[in-house]
Amino acid sequence: MLVQTSTAVQPFLGPEFQASYEASQVVILPIPFEATTSYRKGCENGPEALLDASVQLDYYDDELDRETWRAAQVHTLPYIADTRSFPPISSQKMLEVTRETVSQLIQDGKFVIALGGEHSITTGIVDAFRLASSEPFTVIQIDAHGDMRHEYEGSIHSHACVMRRIVDMDLPTLPVGIRSLCQEEADLIKAKSIPVMWAREIAKDPNWIERAIASISTQRVFITIDVDGIDPSVMPGVGTPEPGGLSWYGLTDFLRRVFETHQVIGCDVMELAPLGDSVVSQFTAAKLVYKLIGYLATAQGW
Repeated sequence: MLVQTSTAVQPFLGPEFQASYEASQVVILPIPFEATTSYRKGCENGPEALLDASVQLDYYDDELDRETWRAAQVHTLPYIADTRSFPPISSQKMLEVTRETVSQLIQDGKFVIALGGEHSITTGIVDAFRLASSEPFTVIQIDAHGDMRHEYEGSIHSHACVMRRIVDMDLPTLPVGIRSLCQEEADLIKAKSIPVMWAREIAKDPNWIERAIASISTQRVFITIDVDGIDPSVMPGVGTPEPGGLSWYGLTDFLRRVFETHQVIGCDVMELAPLGDSVVSQFTAAKLVYKLIGYLATAQGW
């Protein structure tokens, strides 16, 4: 069992909704790590902004017709791999700490929702799930970018390489909302026959969700959400915005179907980079986490 020693983190929804670690079903793991972002920086502040915004959420979910907090016991852990602290932590050390922490959470039977931080963090999270069980699982990637470069700006652990590291683990992937990539990534997608749900096709196909569901080859799935996969008119607070992308209801309808049809083993929400005085992005990201918990609770019959 993890030992909790810090009270500095704002619990998801607020202190009055913080379940004990022992009683919790869902654990929120904030990882404010940023080292390789290459355009607009600030995602190391994403977890804190999301948690602060979560206190302003209304609890009733009209889609699910209940207050989600009554269905799921949620515990928020202290930060790990915080690049705002001193001394700075390397990407390799971050991956080790993340892998070890998530491995313990899996062992303790917790459903993990990790908050980033840059997308490279997902490598350590997914590796923990890979090592925890021999059962296969698919990584569903919500993203604007392919993130399948072998290396970027001298690092194989760049945010632009996270899905390449996951492909290298021999895990099947389903990228959703993709609208930006390089030739190397396009070649890899063809060579590996990766079933990409392109943003331009999603915009024109009312049946894209069922098409996406049908392309998942395993019953177990992990969902990684880079929030720049959402249209920047809805989610402007990202490091590398791309025109187009998923609408709010397109995304939530897809996620609900995944929870209904598959066993979701964990999730993460990455790359939130708050914008000045605007709270739109962090509030939207907080509501997204609340929706994930709601879909999980419904799927589990809680």
